[in-house]
Amino acid sequence: MKWPLVAALCLPMPALADQTAFVEANLLSIFYHEMGHAVIDLMEVPIYGQEEDAADTMAVLLIDALYDEDTAQEIAYDSAFGFINDPDGKEEVAYWDLHGTDEQRYYNHICLFYGAAPDEREELAEELGLPEERAESCADEYEQAISSWGQIFDEMEKPGSGESFKLALGSGDREALIRPLLEAEIGELNSDFSLPETVEIRIESCGEANAFYDPDSISITMCTEFVPHLEELFQKFE
Repeated sequence: MKWPLVAALCLPMPALADQTAFVEANLLSIFYHEMGHAVIDLMEVPIYGQEEDAADTMAVLLIDALYDEDTAQEIAYDSAFGFINDPDGKEEVAYWDLHGTDEQRYYNHICLFYGAAPDEREELAEELGLPEERAESCADEYEQAISSWGQIFDEMEKPGSGESFKLALGSGDREALIRPLLEAEIGELNSDFSLPETVEIRIESCGEANAFYDPDSISITMCTEFVPHLEELFQKFE
């Protein structure tokens, strides 16, 4: 018998109290991940290993860097469970996929965030089931990540056009849930970072819950199907 994933991981059921906050936290984490791909492409960042892992790392570093402690913890907590796309443990694990398994991404996400400030985040790490054996190395993992990405962030903080990210026009009910969130985020990013070229952010229906960076058009697409997907995922954890 295959036990449900949360039970199989020996994790407590998450304390996800607010569906809107859960959806928004995961949309931000997903956007930061795709932003990672854009930065790797435009800044010609050398990647030794899987680019998907590098993009996951950048997403956590941005959550840590851009928000006050309470907000960062809330986003990190909710977005950790966004990796658990099959909490019932019914689907076959795609070991061949470019992304790591849900469980690996979940623990890597928690470890890196915890490692950035272990004293302040010990309770969060315990609540999310981070094993002590892994927790011991998390501060070192964070230092390794920030020493690599920190150089890129320093380059991105140089003065530029002020429009490294530009939100494309669009319409639709589901888009209306994503657009205000990204509008505010893009405004903050443009005030903090500068890229060699402008990245267009598109919000549109894709036929599936997905998001992706296209190096040919220099664009990030956030699929509107992610909203109902995340709402359904939240309901599974209740």
